[in-house]
Amino acid sequence: MKAAATTDVESVSRQSVLSPGLQDDAAVSSSDQRLRELGYKSEFRRDMSLFGVLGISFCAIGILTGMSSASQTGLFSGGPLGLFWGWNICSFFMLLIALSLAEICSAYPTMGGLYFWVCKMKPEVPMLGFCTGWIYSIAMTFTGTSGNLSVALYLASLAEVGQERTLSRVEVAAIAWGVNIASGIINTIGTKAIGSMSSFNVWWTLGGTLVLVITLLVKAPVKNDAAFVFTDYENFTGWQSRGFVVLLGFLQAVYTLEGCETAAQVAEEAKRAEILAPLAVVGSIVGSWFIGLAYMLALLFSVQSIASVQATSFAIPIAQLYYDAVGKRLTLMCLTVVALAQFMAAVTAFTASSRLFYALARDNAFPMKGKYMALNRYQAPYWGVWTSVIIGCIISCAYIGSAVAFNAILSSAAIAVMLSYLQPIIIRVFWPSTSLQERGPFSLGRWSWPVNTASFLFTVFICVLFILPTAHPTDALNMNYAIVAIGTVMLLVGACWAFWGRFRFEGPVRTTGDKAAEDEKVGL
Repeated sequence: MKAAATTDVESVSRQSVLSPGLQDDAAVSSSDQRLRELGYKSEFRRDMSLFGVLGISFCAIGILTGMSSASQTGLFSGGPLGLFWGWNICSFFMLLIALSLAEICSAYPTMGGLYFWVCKMKPEVPMLGFCTGWIYSIAMTFTGTSGNLSVALYLASLAEVGQERTLSRVEVAAIAWGVNIASGIINTIGTKAIGSMSSFNVWWTLGGTLVLVITLLVKAPVKNDAAFVFTDYENFTGWQSRGFVVLLGFLQAVYTLEGCETAAQVAEEAKRAEILAPLAVVGSIVGSWFIGLAYMLALLFSVQSIASVQATSFAIPIAQLYYDAVGKRLTLMCLTVVALAQFMAAVTAFTASSRLFYALARDNAFPMKGKYMALNRYQAPYWGVWTSVIIGCIISCAYIGSAVAFNAILSSAAIAVMLSYLQPIIIRVFWPSTSLQERGPFSLGRWSWPVNTASFLFTVFICVLFILPTAHPTDALNMNYAIVAIGTVMLLVGACWAFWGRFRFEGPVRTTGDKAAEDEKVGL
């Protein structure tokens, strides 16, 4: 360990005397060399810096948007007590998950991310990698769709607050279509546009959080005391068990903090990816933890009536909290800040899904290999981008017919993401000595197994919690249909493997060396 550390220090020392341009070239060269060692030739320009890669994960997490869109879940399930303590407990365990994933990412910095890691660590079971890749790609597409509909709902709330006009479901779905298409256009422009947008989102989130916190604390007519913020218990679920109700509030925190692994999806577009990608995975959770805590405390100290938020007629319940606390004009400003952050978060979900489609196609795990590996002049895998957009538009139509069905589809995305996390972590827990024989610069050392074990237990617990009924008594309107949706996804993926994947997919293929031509023929 010491020898390796010394080598890294000497390498950094040698690079420090180089000009910035030569340092960048050296970083790109080392990343491309590592990619070749993993069997892939470099297809993308490495334009992303640490700030850009960090911004991708930070943008995907969408701390302002997740907290704003899902805070009512915590308020209604445990109240301030559950919201505050649930946030900190879940943030800690999500950090452990991020550390687990970052260690693997450092060893295998490719855009396949979770899918490639599973294939590499358990090559004798190709079905596991195939199913992980498909489930995660579906999750990212659904997450982008959810984010784009949330943008539409924020715009609907702006119309309700500003013009006192309620938009119909058809109008909301039409706006979601427009947002989906806009996300596709931005992703089609390519890496530089996404990197610039994600970097801007970091500053927008920091500045927006500061503005929202100050606005809420200064303008709220009544400030709640510390006893309310840290100990007040609320229950609008119908369940009698206080412990279970508070646990239901954990879902808000986990939903908000999902997305740190998105940095891996752009690893092949980052300089020194074996260092920057894992740092972005961990850094995005740490930053989101504390920024989210500041925003949450401002919400809890300024909320005027939880019952009012629960009974709101606005499209997004957080709009009622703003309206009660800061009035009409400032509510419009607050909603605009969050809506723009939500749009940028949704764009990065399609960035992740399109890169994953590319990675799956490269390894013969996705049909139409040639088309899904095609890059336009902006270095964007445009077939994957517009597949995500089309699926998003189709799912948005479900909102017109049934909001319950739409919510079930999208809630399955949160579970699918956690299930995707679970696959590589399970391998690291039960096969610790053989699953990661080659370590990257980011290593947990002797803490690796304890961290992976804690991450495994928490992930299993959350996956079970996500499918439990959230209201009592349960009826057709308030039932948690997530179990039906995720079950359908898993059956679909299983069928794809049984009828197509097992005849085509054998694991990651090499795109360098003598075997590349043979692999290309297999994929035709």
